[in-house]
Amino acid sequence: MREKFYRFMQGRYGNDALNQLLFILILVCLGLSFIFGNVFYGLGLIGLFCLYFRMFSKNIHKRSLENQAYLRIYNKIRFGLQKRLPFLKQDRTHHIYKCPSCQQKIRIPRGKGRIAIRCPKCGNEFVKKS
Repeated sequence: MREKFYRFMQGRYGNDALNQLLFILILVCLGLSFIFGNVFYGLGLIGLFCLYFRMFSKNIHKRSLENQAYLRIYNKIRFGLQKRLPFLKQDRTHHIYKCPSCQQKIRIPRGKGRIAIRCPKCGNEFVKKS
């Protein structure tokens, strides 16, 4: 049986990251179909059709291009969030102000009241609430 499946899948595209996303979306749609009815059930079936179509497709080049386009978008979002994450953690403990003259970012601890901030780059002094 296993040998027959291997021969059947030979020359076909198989599974990739986009198919894994489709599978998760199908499960979500089918779960929502219990609550909201036939609309999500239909979306789940359409997704299932797309999943199997991509998996059993012999047009490997086209499926690979689709997966690469998906991964480009996914990585752009993922790395954008990873860049932003340290700043989100700092937002709880610090304010980040820009110098009015040179636009240098300056990090000031929160909870110190109104303070005079001196820019380390240009030496300009300005007052802000921390």
